[in-house]
Amino acid sequence: MGHSRGAAAASRVPALFVLGDSLVDDGNNGALARADYYPYGVDFPPLGAATGRFCNGQTVADALCDLLGLQYVPPYTSTRALNGTAAMQVLGGVNYASAAGGILDETGQHLGERFSLSQQVLNLEATLDGAIRPLFGGDHDGYERHLARSIAVVVIGGNDYLLTPLGIGYDSGDRYRPGEYADLLLDQYYARQILALHSLGLRKFLLAGVGPLGCTPGLRASAGMGPQGQCVEQVNQMVGLFNQGLRSLVDQLNADHHPVATFVYGNTYAAVQDMINNHSKYGL
Repeated sequence: MGHSRGAAAASRVPALFVLGDSLVDDGNNGALARADYYPYGVDFPPLGAATGRFCNGQTVADALCDLLGLQYVPPYTSTRALNGTAAMQVLGGVNYASAAGGILDETGQHLGERFSLSQQVLNLEATLDGAIRPLFGGDHDGYERHLARSIAVVVIGGNDYLLTPLGIGYDSGDRYRPGEYADLLLDQYYARQILALHSLGLRKFLLAGVGPLGCTPGLRASAGMGPQGQCVEQVNQMVGLFNQGLRSLVDQLNADHHPVATFVYGNTYAAVQDMINNHSKYGL
């Protein structure tokens, strides 16, 4: 993307606020569960160093920053002590995502400290009140315009199937049926946090669905989950119910808040499935 295009996008979108799990965590869990060592980051530009991202290179949040002409947003844990003029660096946004975090507060708790979605929303509120709002002084209208033009990206939900007793592969007498569990996640927890973000002043949302978890290497290799080496369709069907529910929620949010706010569904499942089905197109 040319510099002029990126600059034009940045003028329309001043900040990116990222919430989610390890798919978009850019270093918060360097202070929690960690990914700041080799081989993480081997392809991260320019020198291939581990940054706390749970991947070999850039995340989709980084790609969005590139597309919008924004600097990569800093992890929340590196910004908590900022105040005064030093707080200027958070005007372009902050990343609150946390590996092992989920929609449910208890998701991933057996792996140690992490930020759930509800805690990430509280962390974002703390950034707004403690760092960003003071930068606008008494210009309340300017502060509201800044948030209204910013984008909130939410990439979460997979761990609620992989890292909780209510999810995949656990023997729990309290387990819900797949459709009931998806409804529980979305109606009682996820939607509440999205509305909380809206109440803080954010008006543009990218809400990403969950990818085909049944095609992850761990589940494909698991005994008893299906033919070894193949995607576990039962798991993908469970995820599909969540994604269907999220699509419906996005439609409802748009109906309730149009034209003041915009909610967009990110079809993670289709994007990853295309990479699986047409891997040579992606150099895989």
